[in-house]
Amino acid sequence: MNKSPAPAATAAPAAPAGSLHESPYLRAMPAVFVLLWATGFIGAKLGLPYAPPLKFLLWRFLIVVVLMGLLALVMRAPWPKGRRIAHVAVAGILLQAGYLSGVFVGISLGMPAGLSSLIVGLQPLLVAGAGMFTGERLAGRQWLGLVLGFIGVALVVWGKVGFAGFGVASVGFTVMALLAITIGTLYQKKYCGGEDLRTQSVVQFAAAGLVLLPFALLFEERAVQWHLHFVLALLWTVFVLSFGAISLLMVLLRRGAATMVSSLMYLVPPVTAIMAYALFGEVLSALAVLGMVVAVVGVALVVRPAK
Repeated sequence: MNKSPAPAATAAPAAPAGSLHESPYLRAMPAVFVLLWATGFIGAKLGLPYAPPLKFLLWRFLIVVVLMGLLALVMRAPWPKGRRIAHVAVAGILLQAGYLSGVFVGISLGMPAGLSSLIVGLQPLLVAGAGMFTGERLAGRQWLGLVLGFIGVALVVWGKVGFAGFGVASVGFTVMALLAITIGTLYQKKYCGGEDLRTQSVVQFAAAGLVLLPFALLFEERAVQWHLHFVLALLWTVFVLSFGAISLLMVLLRRGAATMVSSLMYLVPPVTAIMAYALFGEVLSALAVLGMVVAVVGVALVVRPAK
């Protein structure tokens, strides 16, 4: 979730909302973020058969805290102080514990990955509706883009997901993930923009792990099977998702409006569908291809800078 996040660790001066034009590296960030974030469902599919969802996440968080903590100590990165520690921890609990546990537990209870991505894909609409919290104001073009993005995601998933084999609990956990990442994105943008990414990651993953630990001990009796697929999935989620995609998300939130960043989530289900086709031979219908085009157009309308 790729390069080490260290070069981006010290916050640069905030750019205007929606500004990602300083260099080719920054212009490529949204596309790289979407590609990395979309692999999260692939990692879950590989790893969850061999570990309960919360224990999977706890191992992931532990490895990130140890490695990132060592990196922060060696490089003498500044740590958040005072109330800032609490803000960083709250954002981590929402973005890591709340969002990831909701997605992982939902999938483990039978929620299809495509439908899970569709539900979480409602996030940009919720972020856009919270303009009073963020101070952002959307133009009519951006509202149209948000609606088109949702329609595109729905078209992609409609012909791809079988709506059977899951119950109310799996839907509830997935909706919890949606609410957690929505509130967490807004909270991170408002309160945690100036922190060093290395130390911020340590605090956030540690706080998320402490929240999930008692639930894993109380409700998950199944032990982890250290199968090769689980090890590969664990390493992928640590280095590609937690080190890569999460760091990119924090940088994007610092340099762009929250609604613009959230709208990138619309592209995750289409990209995931393409990966599933390439890796598992899942055939894309004409309706799914149309949905991808509609989603891309919607995101373009939201993120295109105003003249």
